[in-house]
This record gives sequence, structure tokens and C-alpha cells, in this order.
Amino acid sequence: MKLASALSERTDIQNRISELSVRLNNNAKVQDGDKPAEDPIVLLEELDRLLKRLEELMTRINLTNSRTVSDGKTITEILAKRDCLKKKIELMRNFLNIASNKVSRMTRTEIKIISTVSVSEIQTKLDELSKQLRITDEKIQELNWTTELI
Repeated sequence: MKLASALSERTDIQNRISELSVRLNNNAKVQDGDKPAEDPIVLLEELDRLLKRLEELMTRINLTNSRTVSDGKTITEILAKRDCLKKKIELMRNFLNIASNKVSRMTRTEIKIISTVSVSEIQTKLDELSKQLRITDEKIQELNWTTELI
């Protein structure tokens, strides 16, 4: 099984567990004399089975990510880099939006508000970070589709 397939299955199981939680809650109580729409015991058994499979997949995915090396870095390190790049890009975009907002003055006597940074320089840095993120994402996708799950 390829890493990408395991990641896809993990997402599917996580979604199914979420849906199962709702179904369990919907069948936790009924009016005296009524029967639940679904048997909670059967649902709990399905939950146990799904959680067992999820645990197995997560273990294998994490082992694969920590042992697979590409260009001197493990997939775990590449994922950490990607997550930090995403966070930095998000923060810089928000900062640039505020720094580049124009504050209009009605008269010349009103206080002039100016940006504390060169918006164009920061935008150039942001563009470079976005490029690095695209390259990193592409590398992760390539590894996901070419790496055998441990």
C-alpha cells in the first residue's frame, strides 16, 4: 500500500468516526417503551473496529514519515517545514493587508498614517515563501504516491 492510499483511508475513517459519534448520540436515549433507530452496542462495536484500524494506520503512517528520507530530510521534517511555511504566509498576509490599507484624510490638518514597512519588499518575500510552499507541497505529494507504507 502506498502512503497516499493510507492517508486517504485515514481521512475516510476519521470522517466515519465523526458520523458514528452523531449516530451514537442520536441513539443514546429513547422514550420509555421505544427502541432506538440503531443498536448502540452495534455502533460501539463499529467504533472500536474503526479506532483499531485508525490506530494501526496512524502508527504505520508516522513510522513511514519518520523513516523515509528524501534530499536528506524525513517526510516528518518536510511536513513540519510545510506547516510552518503555511503559518508564516498566513501571518504575513494578514500583516500586509493591514500595512497596505490606506487611511484617508479629509483635510490636510488630520494626522497622516503611514506604513511602518515597505509593503513591496514584504510582498516579494511573501511571494518567495509561497513558491517554497508550492515546491514543498509538490515534494510531499510525490513522496506520498511513491512511498510504500511501512
